[in-house]
Amino acid sequence: IDFIKIREPGGSKNSEKIRKLILNNRSNFNKDTDLLLYIAARSENIKLLNKSYKKKIILIDRFSDSTIAYQHYGFDVNIKLINFINNFILRDFKVDYTFLNIVNKKNMINRLGARKSLNRYDKFNVNFYQKVQKGFLKLAKKNIKKYQIIDSNLDISFNQNKIIQIIDRLLWII
Repeated sequence: IDFIKIREPGGSKNSEKIRKLILNNRSNFNKDTDLLLYIAARSENIKLLNKSYKKKIILIDRFSDSTIAYQHYGFDVNIKLINFINNFILRDFKVDYTFLNIVNKKNMINRLGARKSLNRYDKFNVNFYQKVQKGFLKLAKKNIKKYQIIDSNLDISFNQNKIIQIIDRLLWII
């Protein structure tokens, strides 16, 4: 099966440059600049995505819903602004399915503590991450057919098998 895999921010050469800027520990952007940088990174990927759209499977680690969860629910950026800019950049590009990994507060703190190096986003307070996760859950509730919630507190091999089963089922639909 033909596929492409990218991450956001990141993916294309220019988007990776923007990623370094966003996640740099010395960066201290205001919330609006942060939003515009994420959208700029996405804009740099859209040509690559459109080239494969409806021709290949596209796997993206974070995308437009992440921008809503982090920037709107986490930083309280105006949702209408986010949607307007996203729609302008994406035009007809639509996500078919989203896996949402959730984690409890204890495991989140343990995982962040186990990382060898932390980026700027890894250093926000716990309340920020909880607001973001609640935002993701609200998005999932609104779009229940396109979301699969994965309990990341469970064994990784259990979740891996669950995701593979869902992907197999989705591929038969295509």
